Amino acid sequence: MNRFMKSVLLAGAAWSAASSMTMAQDAQSDEQTTVEDIVVTARRSEESVQTVPLAVSAFSGESLERRGAQQVLDLQGAVPNLNIVQGRGSSNATNIYIRGVGQPDALQTFDPAVGVYVDDVYYSRIRGTQFDLLDVERVEVLRGPQGTLYGKNTIGGALKLVSRRPGQEWRGRGSVAYGDYNMIDVQGAVSGPITDQLAFGLSALRSTRDGYVTNPVTGAEYNDKDSTAVRGTLAWDPADNLRIDIIADYSNDDAGLTVGQATNSLVGSSGQTIVAVPSPLPEYNFQTVVDPGLPNSTRLESRGISANIAWDISDSLTLRSITAYRKLNTDDYIDFDATAREVTSALVAVDQDQVSQEFQLNYTSGPISAVGGLYYLKENVDSHQEAYADDLLGALFLNSGFLRTVDDTLETTSKAVYANLTYSVTDQLRLSGGVRYTEEEKDYVRTTSTFFSALPAFNATFPFRPPVAEYDDTSVMLSADYQITPDVLAYARFAQGFKSGGYNGRANSAAEATEYAPETADTYEIGVKTTSMDGRLRLNGTVFQTNYQDFQARVSGLETDPITNLPVAVLSVINAGELKINGAELEMIAQPYPAFTMDAQIGLLNAEYDTFRDARFTAFNGSRAFQTPAFSPKWTVRYGMQYVLDLDGGSNFTFGGAVRYRSSMALAVDNTPVNSDVQLPGVFQDGYLLYDARIVWNDPTDRYSVGVYGQNLSDEVYKTDAQEFSSVGGIRTAYYGAPQTVMVKATVRY
Repeated sequence: MNRFMKSVLLAGAAWSAASSMTMAQDAQSDEQTTVEDIVVTARRSEESVQTVPLAVSAFSGESLERRGAQQVLDLQGAVPNLNIVQGRGSSNATNIYIRGVGQPDALQTFDPAVGVYVDDVYYSRIRGTQFDLLDVERVEVLRGPQGTLYGKNTIGGALKLVSRRPGQEWRGRGSVAYGDYNMIDVQGAVSGPITDQLAFGLSALRSTRDGYVTNPVTGAEYNDKDSTAVRGTLAWDPADNLRIDIIADYSNDDAGLTVGQATNSLVGSSGQTIVAVPSPLPEYNFQTVVDPGLPNSTRLESRGISANIAWDISDSLTLRSITAYRKLNTDDYIDFDATAREVTSALVAVDQDQVSQEFQLNYTSGPISAVGGLYYLKENVDSHQEAYADDLLGALFLNSGFLRTVDDTLETTSKAVYANLTYSVTDQLRLSGGVRYTEEEKDYVRTTSTFFSALPAFNATFPFRPPVAEYDDTSVMLSADYQITPDVLAYARFAQGFKSGGYNGRANSAAEATEYAPETADTYEIGVKTTSMDGRLRLNGTVFQTNYQDFQARVSGLETDPITNLPVAVLSVINAGELKINGAELEMIAQPYPAFTMDAQIGLLNAEYDTFRDARFTAFNGSRAFQTPAFSPKWTVRYGMQYVLDLDGGSNFTFGGAVRYRSSMALAVDNTPVNSDVQLPGVFQDGYLLYDARIVWNDPTDRYSVGVYGQNLSDEVYKTDAQEFSSVGGIRTAYYGAPQTVMVKATVRY
């Protein structure tokens, strides 16, 4: 994108007034003349989004529905400095970065860096978090470390989904959508009373779509969708001061392979060229020939049950208990090299379950508000991996078939105690402080085996059983906020977070299986939240600086195999050093008159390595600090408009559109060759623009609507993620966002 276009886009965004944290405006009524507020629980108690002294973006379920949002991935662009895309090589994992902090690798031993919560239940893996937005009340995105109230693995922030609580009024909703690539999405939800104290809710969806990517040789389709989900809720109010919610859910994802494009020529262990990739790389045409011996399958099952009990002991004191059990099973086949040759393909099968218990006490009286609690999590993860690499080693080993397996078990026990207190010094000034202490144990065992079909003498097994790893952390938070006027809040905040340490579950040998330590972040944030024009304009801004220490980097290299004396890939995880991250965020929304709404979000991010130690980079004195941090674009911008045209008889048309811009960014930690500062083009994405639009008809009662929704209307081809395994045959595979899509959706509500 040229400088002029970028300047026009940014100037337009700054002028436009944006779909801020709420995106909850309802411009369908001439009587509404103010931007609607949303009550959030970002600090574990109910507060207006405009009075919470931290950077939080909130979206009502209705606003997401009006935009045509189907999944959490549709939040991309709607939150400054948020990157949320489908994970590399997986149909069921989510790559989430906030302010340059995240974890893109779905391997079972790697913890996320952005905590994901559904109805206050923590999801331990990034697999199974690519949620469809099924009967959601609201979504909250908390930016920056949330260590004191949400605990470990929220070093980048937290993503919270809150489902609708059934009540004493009958409520129903159903929708049917059809779109490009034979997309069919059917959803339904109903809730209502069973007795005057007990209500139920039931929601379900079935969503399918043909693949965006096809095999030109076989006609097979990849990158498709095949999802089923159901959720049931019982809401029981046995007394005025007691509320009990029981929630059970089940989801199944049965999609084909998620594949990308090889961006680099592939070579075997003896130096022979296996696949020659042209340079410069031709524009991606959503066609890929993959390993014909690999099943076209990824599969995920996820289910769970939770009980949320709230007891109002007095007018000022509430005790909550959140008990949950979750189970996850996946079988992911992955073609890492994205070619017809078997340089490296794999099966990753995971069985995970977790039990969590939280007790929380909320107190509010006079100038004091406080929340404290105890938290316990027990997680078990069993994994079986198979790596197939016949073409990588075949020429060297007389075409002997090659298989490497990894079988491992990880048991995590995490305990925490936390407290947060807010004191109103005056009616305008509040001071807050919080602390959380966490203890964690990780018990890990792994066996790695290599098998040569024609050369059994080279077969080997490496068992690995390290001592139980123990970690502890104390995170603190301090903030001050001042209500300058009833419509202007200013705040300053210091927050800490940490991400747990662990073991590398992709190690090829016992010698490589070193433990890596936790990483931590300290963030300083100053913000202002304003409402003006009689509630028709909202403008919120934040500036921040993050000191990110001991970040866990997955890097690749080569070593000599002790059995075969041949070069073998080393896929290590190291605590590489420090990053300095600073930036600014602007969120605006304006409704100059009832029928017209303008919206924008702007994120500015400057992420740089302060230190990045890697002994292999001898030409740079063992430092890689010159490299570009991954998933940290300098600019993320979205702005749009919505206009409601009233018709005779009371019905109306809503016309909406948005443009999203994301500047250039790295898609992998390893993004230059060893001992070189030349960027690898296959793992970078240049800046790009996406255009979305919608037209929706609503009947006079607002019960029925029919809409046409278009995404990526300019059919932009852009990368979202990359697989970097240069030490394994030179693999560098890019994954792409969806092409142009249009869908028609009919909805009925009562």
